[in-house]
Amino acid sequence: MTKFTGALLAASLLSTPVLAQTAPAPLRPDQVEFRGLYKELVETNTTVTTGSCTLAAERMAARLKAAGLKDDQVTVYFTSDHPKDGGLVAVYPGTSKKLKPMLLLAHIDVVEAKRSDWVRDPFTLIEEDGYFYARGTADDKAQAAVWTDTLIRFAKEGYKPKRTVKLALTCGEETSGAFNGAEWLAKNKRDLIDAAFALNEGGGGRTDGKGKVMVQTIQVGEKAYQDFTLTTTNPGGHSSQPVRANAIYQMADAIAKIRDFEFPLEMNDTTRAFFAKAGAMRPDDMGKAMVALAANPADKDAEAKVNTDKGFHSMLRTTCVATLINGGHALNALPQTVTANVNCRMFPGRTADETQAMLAKAIGDSGVKIEQTLKGKPIAKSPPLDPALVGPMEQLAAKHFPGVPVIPTMSTGATDGLYLAAVGIPTYGVPGMYGDPDGNGAHGLNERIAVKSLYSGRDYLFDLVKALSSK
Repeated sequence: MTKFTGALLAASLLSTPVLAQTAPAPLRPDQVEFRGLYKELVETNTTVTTGSCTLAAERMAARLKAAGLKDDQVTVYFTSDHPKDGGLVAVYPGTSKKLKPMLLLAHIDVVEAKRSDWVRDPFTLIEEDGYFYARGTADDKAQAAVWTDTLIRFAKEGYKPKRTVKLALTCGEETSGAFNGAEWLAKNKRDLIDAAFALNEGGGGRTDGKGKVMVQTIQVGEKAYQDFTLTTTNPGGHSSQPVRANAIYQMADAIAKIRDFEFPLEMNDTTRAFFAKAGAMRPDDMGKAMVALAANPADKDAEAKVNTDKGFHSMLRTTCVATLINGGHALNALPQTVTANVNCRMFPGRTADETQAMLAKAIGDSGVKIEQTLKGKPIAKSPPLDPALVGPMEQLAAKHFPGVPVIPTMSTGATDGLYLAAVGIPTYGVPGMYGDPDGNGAHGLNERIAVKSLYSGRDYLFDLVKALSSK
């Protein structure tokens, strides 16, 4: 998953006076136990090539049952054709028969990591200089561990929520086209994960790069991910007799037109609130333009200013970009076939079909074939800015992160919340844990999370689940 919006906000709010977090106290007994759970999950390889999400799910299931959850409350699932891509659903019962459950969602698969590229073993949890290092320490095993630990703590203390709390640990989020557990549950086990709402990754905080938390965000909506394959073909021939009709040149022209094409500006309730609130926090020209654009999306001068920030630009529209290209068959021959991948992040409500049509119109060449790499993906749907959910998130943030602003955002990336929203479960990315402006190596080398971030985020999220399940 990608968490770009929070980093952009951190850059936007560096001049905002907020309180730094205090140094962590010695670990409490419950934190020591949590660290063991987190370590076990992080050190279970769950990459798509050599790992097993099913094994990780089984290990978390064993911990839940040891804490007191019954066998019929914990389901480890997988399919016969994807035996290592399984996951877990746990159900902690509430006392109310009227309140619909809430769902805690996290993915347990991780991006590939080569030992030869990393300073440290990517599948050994290492604590060093105030950070935990390993693949998945942040994305997304931190949240998966916190959600699992929350139900364990509930069981051990005998907590009786009014609202049933469900947990889904799923696989496949990090690999487009792979077996996706959240999608499978939504299509095949809808009743098992049925909920009034879900809490997911995508929100969170950002620091100034020196340990000071500058902002906390709530993800309220996200774009939809879609790849398109562009293909040009030509009879080819001998390279000693070149002609203007060349599959590489044709593809180059098409890609250049995509580069120059601008999808129209769009806003929804979340992005309008984001630009108004975040803009009001900065006194510079960019802040003024953000506020003006929120008030009037037709303000071209304000849009031009806001568009100079690549993150803000992406929040305002569908974006498409060429990411891969392949063509030709010999050094001394004219190319016969060229393909390119164009990756699009579609604004909520926009379909792959209409995005494909706009690409075709922008290219203006019927000789460029455009195909959706993966068909049938859901349309992104933004959940409402529900005060019953947003209010407690803001109130608890004021308690755990005093002085730190909380802002709703729409992710320009994508999460598995897309599949839940498609079946009517509004999904929100929660505040809590925080990262640095450089992204903490997520999806890259030497992934890390600050120790204080993990423990303070855990405390925040535990209180949040309690608050939302008790009302």
